[in-house]
Amino acid sequence: MNRQNDHKKNDSVISISGLYKSFESNYVLKGVDFELHKGENVVVLGRSGSGKSVLIKIIAGLLKPDKGNVRVFGKEVDELSRKDLYQLRLKIGFLFQHNALYDSMTIKENLEFPLRRNVRALSDKEVNDRVKEVLDAVGLIETLNRLPSELSGGQQKRISIARTLIMKPEIMLYDEPTSGLDPLTSAEINELINEVKQKYKTSSVIITHDLTCAKTTGDWVFMLIDGKFIRQGDFEEVFDTNDEQIKGFYDYNFIQ
Repeated sequence: MNRQNDHKKNDSVISISGLYKSFESNYVLKGVDFELHKGENVVVLGRSGSGKSVLIKIIAGLLKPDKGNVRVFGKEVDELSRKDLYQLRLKIGFLFQHNALYDSMTIKENLEFPLRRNVRALSDKEVNDRVKEVLDAVGLIETLNRLPSELSGGQQKRISIARTLIMKPEIMLYDEPTSGLDPLTSAEINELINEVKQKYKTSSVIITHDLTCAKTTGDWVFMLIDGKFIRQGDFEEVFDTNDEQIKGFYDYNFIQ
């Protein structure tokens, strides 16, 4: 499968070349090249501690690379002013591994918070309409006045996705979206990730070590081992190999 044939030359929303990142003597990323095209879900697969989360934090400008180029919407992230970086981040939805909801706020208040902080021109009616829209999109309109502690782990994950969507991002960065969830709930979150892509026309990077998530959500899969992408393709292509590192990862996940 040739990924380039499915895309126009100028539809890249994230382009990374020669990316290196270390923390003291721990070299996490060792010359990574990566591209995300408009309207696709790309999965980055790797074991815990392999540098997956570091990659998306660099994309969002939360960490600085040691070396290499990171372009988002054609702009070199590392060279942006604080103001321009802020504007860029408004176009990027970052779903953290831990849901990061405010325990003392209702679901409605949690969803309103990023809007009121970042889009001050909106009226109360516009804010309320957006809250209801994203709650409806994740199937949890009835939770409006509940607290996060009253929801299950899967419901909290859905609310976190809703809070990310409320800013109408063009890029979604999912950090281990199914981590800690049971298989049925994980399947629901995977389905929701695909629904978000279809409804909101997002381009997404999905960081995971969950092969079911990768197979269900990924248009294209990158396998990160020892700081480098050692294989990429659609799911079947990536695992159609005798490479012991990749076979071991597959067996570790117990996918039939």
